[in-house]
Amino acid sequence: MTTDISGFAGRLKRRENGGMISGWVGIPDPMLVNHLAQEDFDTVVLDMQHGMWNMESAANGIAYVRLAGKPVIARIPVGDFASASRLLDAGASAIIAPMINSADDARALVKATKYPPLGERSWGPSLALNHFGLPAEDYLQSANSLTVTIAMVETRTALDAIDEILAVDGIDGIFVGPSDLSIALSNGARLAPDSAAIDQALATVFARCRAHGKVICAFGGDGARAGEYLKLGLDLVIAGTETAQLRAGARTAIQAARRIAEQD
Repeated sequence: MTTDISGFAGRLKRRENGGMISGWVGIPDPMLVNHLAQEDFDTVVLDMQHGMWNMESAANGIAYVRLAGKPVIARIPVGDFASASRLLDAGASAIIAPMINSADDARALVKATKYPPLGERSWGPSLALNHFGLPAEDYLQSANSLTVTIAMVETRTALDAIDEILAVDGIDGIFVGPSDLSIALSNGARLAPDSAAIDQALATVFARCRAHGKVICAFGGDGARAGEYLKLGLDLVIAGTETAQLRAGARTAIQAARRIAEQD
């Protein structure tokens, strides 16, 4: 179990213990998040892009995960860099930004998530100071290294610009979104996140991230796919959404009850 919240960025970048496994939650219920945080996830992602979180519920969700002794990652809506700053102020340890397609996009993200000289993040981390347990001056001096800025690669354009994106100072790593990337690579013909085309793209991103000395993360639809990613050497993987895990658990319980009830 991860307990050293302030060391999350360092552990991720050092690629300790064969990579991290994260929960992924779109339902805006802090208590649900806390239940998942009690499991052996290394961290939890609050999905504000396709999930229903708003800033108030996300701040509460961050607090509940912190109570479990773990760091929190937030995925912001497309282009919502102002929310990235506010989520860091609320105590998030990392930001995932979708649809980063160019070096300009990457620089705009860094501008919001890093303090000078890397970016222009505005000062106001009242909750973050509490969660990290640091005096204001210490947080200012260490925040750029304590927090992680991750750009999502999920289009042909982003793949073509991968080196330019990774070269932006302040971008700490890449998150591959296999579903959107599969749609993009097939020109809208297929939703195939587990396809050979995605494996090939992932290998390319992996090689470029390693060349730049930056981390690589990816969304796995389930535990098995996440395990494949870990075997490839990825630094952080998602083992499915909370809704899929909830429904899978319900199906397993129902099937077990029916099977036993029907036995002679």
